[in-house]
Amino acid sequence: MTVEIEYEDDGRWIAETPALSGVMAYGATREDAIACAQVLALRVIADRIEHAETIPELNDLFTVSL
Repeated sequence: MTVEIEYEDDGRWIAETPALSGVMAYGATREDAIACAQVLALRVIADRIEHAETIPELNDLFTVSL
């Protein structure tokens, strides 16, 4: 998944994962913002799996044998 980064005028970094709606995180450093966005993205994915929601980006990640 792609993480987009921007530097804010107030000195903070913002990281966003456009493929997952609502995954946006701030950090004091670029690396901090990226890490926070990655953690949030994984939490969103886990929540969607738990609630049986489809995640197109993960279609090829798991296979189920018969």
